[in-house]
This record gives sequence, structure tokens and C-alpha cells, in this order.
Amino acid sequence: MLDLLDGVRVVSFNHFLLGPVAIQALGDLGADVIAVEPKGGAFQRFFAGAGTWVDDQSALLLTGNRNKRSIALDLKTDEGRAVARKLVEQADVVCENFRPGVMEKLGLGYDALKEANPGIIYASASGYGSDGPYAKLAGQDLLIQAMSGLAKITGEASTGPRSVGVSVADHHGAALLALGITSALVRRGRTGKGCKVEVNLLSAAIDLQMESFICYLNAKQKHDITAPARVGGWYYSAPYGMYPVKDGHMAISLAKIDDLARALDAPELREFKDEEAFEKGSGIVEILNRVLPQKTYDEWHVSLAENDIWHTRVNDYDDVVADPQVQHNGSFMTVKGASGSDITLVNHPVRYDGQTAEVRLPPQPLGAQTRDILGEAGYSDADIDALISSGVAVTTP
Repeated sequence: MLDLLDGVRVVSFNHFLLGPVAIQALGDLGADVIAVEPKGGAFQRFFAGAGTWVDDQSALLLTGNRNKRSIALDLKTDEGRAVARKLVEQADVVCENFRPGVMEKLGLGYDALKEANPGIIYASASGYGSDGPYAKLAGQDLLIQAMSGLAKITGEASTGPRSVGVSVADHHGAALLALGITSALVRRGRTGKGCKVEVNLLSAAIDLQMESFICYLNAKQKHDITAPARVGGWYYSAPYGMYPVKDGHMAISLAKIDDLARALDAPELREFKDEEAFEKGSGIVEILNRVLPQKTYDEWHVSLAENDIWHTRVNDYDDVVADPQVQHNGSFMTVKGASGSDITLVNHPVRYDGQTAEVRLPPQPLGAQTRDILGEAGYSDADIDALISSGVAVTTP
């Protein structure tokens, strides 16, 4: 079991995707994560992409909620807020991704908490930032992809903008949030000083486009960021992109034009020089779109490999799961879920001394550890019974 964050207690007021996935990473590393949800459960319990449920567990719940203990509180009551405050005063890290101002209204903002716990790491995620003209707007991945230019750069001139096929800003934002929290913990270990860590989806989406933005902002002339005929990014030179072959699609990365002409037996490619591969990329792409569909991927693979051209098959998910390197890396794991049925999860992607994370707790029923957590916070059995009977706290057997 990984113990890199053993002894670190995290209280998480997170919902949707970015916050839960970020804090899940800390739980994977050994932190004691207490997930605080409203009485009815957080959003992730009720949304299931592709209508995927395992028993009564939504796919979104299974995505970012392992290795967490669950407590359910009515934060609209004075008693519920008092419990939450006691929990965060005993924590090393507090994390939330409500809209700016919500935690302050609950009396759980950073300024209030650091008075009681000066060393607290207070992590906050939002759509656009805690202040500024968009601070109060709803931040959601698709909207962020559109606003940040990511949809434009992913599209093609003939079909228009296109979003990335996953909630990429959420996932990258989660990684940045986990990085910020662990960095703040390192400093606190040296100095005892707390920190407020802030991540927003818009900045995360722009960070994903770092290379593209730097090419664009420093170019002598501005370019259309929508690629004319390939899905490889406007700033790459041909042949960089994905192309149809007889039995699917293949990706071709960086390659010299002469090598490519020889591998594909396409002498017409030699009309182009390597230094023209960006400006005249559409002509190269047109030839590849005509030549490559004549053979299968396996047939092309032989000649491309012989000429040391970087390429691969474009996989669907069945191909990915069956891939020998993916299996060797242990990217997917199947464990027994809280309901008793098997659930398949995406594993923590980092190894530490050759070791990957384990699932100490599968995603839990709402309030499964309410009694334990309240007891640890100093409440007596009678107090806990009173909180539950009054509806301030919710527990699940």
C-alpha cells in the first residue's frame, strides 16, 4: 500500500469531476480523505455517462471517489456547519470546488479557517478563477473547451470546431490541483506555513495548449489555428496527422518527405521539400489521403517500420484494453465494489519504487463512515445519535 501521504488528512467538499479526481489521487497516495456530501448526495452520484450504472452506483461516482470515507451533512443547518468546521479544524488539507463565495457563506472560507488552523492547506477549484469578470459564471468542460480555443484547434476547416472526446480540462485541472496541494504540503513541512491553492478550468485548458499558444503568439504572422485537413494541430508540419487506411485509420508522426515517399512508394511526394512541409501541408495530406486507403494498416506497417517512420494504429477502446503494453502497465483494474459487484477502474498512473496504488476503499455509499468520522472528531455516541435522528447527519449501514 502506498504511504507517501500517510498521516495527511484531507476534508473534501467536492462534486462533479475535477475536485473528486484531484483528491482521489491524494487518497491513492495514502492520505485519509473524508468526503463531505450534502444529505441527498453530491452530483456525481446521479450522473452516469452513457447511462452506465453498476447496481446503484453511477459511472461518475466510480470515476473519482475511491479511497475516500463518506460523511453526509446538512450544511444548511447551524449544527451541520459546526460539524464541518470541527472536521476542517482537524485537517491538513481542505478542498472545495463550489462557485466562488459559497464556502464563505457557510463560514468555511480560507480566511475563517486559517485563524483556527494557520497551517491549513486550502485548495479551491473553479471554472474561471475566484475573482474577475467571469467568476460567477458556471464553469463546465465543454464551455471551457470552446472559450479557451481548444475546440477550435481540435477542429478542421471543413467541419468546424470540435471538442476533445473527454472532459480534458477537468482531468488536467485535477492533476494541477493535486500538484498544487502536494507542493503546498512540502513547503508546510519545511516552514509550518499554510497556503491557499487555486486552480481554474480556463487556465488549465490554456495550459494544455502551451506549445500551440507559444507558436502562435511568437510567430511573425498569425495563422488560422484550425488545421486545413488533418487532426494533428495547426502548428505541425505534414505528414503529422491521422489518415484512413483500408481497415481503419493510422497516425503518422514526424517524418522526412523522402523517407515517406519511399515507404509508401509515392514518388509524387518528392515534389515537396521538408522545409515546405508546413506551408504546403495540404498538398502532402491530399496525396496521403489518396495513397493510404489502398492497403491495410498491417501492410503499411512493414514499410513504414523499415523506414523508421513513427506511426501507429488508431485504436478503439477494445484495442486499448487488449494492448499488451497497457496490460503490462496495469492501467485498468477490476475490484469488488461497495455494492458487491465488480467494478473496473482506471488505475493511478504513477509508479513509486515500482509500486502502483491500491484501492483501500471502493467508492462508498453516501454516509457510510459518518459514525466513525463523527466519533473521531470527538462526538459521543449520544451526540452522534442525536445528529442522525435530527437529520443533520446521514449514515448508510
